[in-house]
Amino acid sequence: MHQRGGKLVLQPANRDTAAGIYLPLTYVRAMDPDATVVIYPSDHFIHPEEAFIEAVRHAVKAVDLLEDRLVLLGMRPDGKELEYGHIRLDRHLGAYRAHALWTMGQFIEKPGSQMVQALGEDVLWNTMVIIAKVETLWRLGTKVLPSMMRLFETFQPAIGSSRELQVLGRLYERMPVRNFSFDLLEQVPQEVADLEVSGVMWSDWGRPERIAESLRRIGKSPVFPPELSGVA
Repeated sequence: MHQRGGKLVLQPANRDTAAGIYLPLTYVRAMDPDATVVIYPSDHFIHPEEAFIEAVRHAVKAVDLLEDRLVLLGMRPDGKELEYGHIRLDRHLGAYRAHALWTMGQFIEKPGSQMVQALGEDVLWNTMVIIAKVETLWRLGTKVLPSMMRLFETFQPAIGSSRELQVLGRLYERMPVRNFSFDLLEQVPQEVADLEVSGVMWSDWGRPERIAESLRRIGKSPVFPPELSGVA
């Protein structure tokens, strides 16, 4: 695959995940407003990688057909996990090979135990891998987070100028703290489609015990002390 150069974007301050997504998206929008983007978390485990990338490619195809929706990759739960976002599935739209495509009925970030039971079996875990047209994400942000998006609209003309960092710093002093899952995804389930990823092992490595469990499942041992994994 032809390698392209990239741009490392630094936030002046932490304003949670919504700003963390929309700041780099502002740069992409300035270069190519018709672009399709894939947003990946930085601390997740996938195996095998090739099968996962195939699912991402299918999601890009789905976005081309469903231009007014973003596509979220989801995994069938293989246990009980209250710290993951949960997706209640609605209508089956079709499939890309083994990966079923659904409309979203409801999104719940980190539900309680009773809520998980109430959701039933038609549920996916949210991987937070998002595929969408830039303008779809921009439209949803403007709809749900208008004050934040006005700041990014103000910033876009400064990109590439000598004022870029100065303008960005000033805007981040007023940037609201918003969470992409709580404050956006939970508000617009009708704007989201979900691709159910099959044949892939996935875990959010935000906790040491999840790292240890993932490594055991692929026949490897953690190199960090057992007490850090929560398993003696």
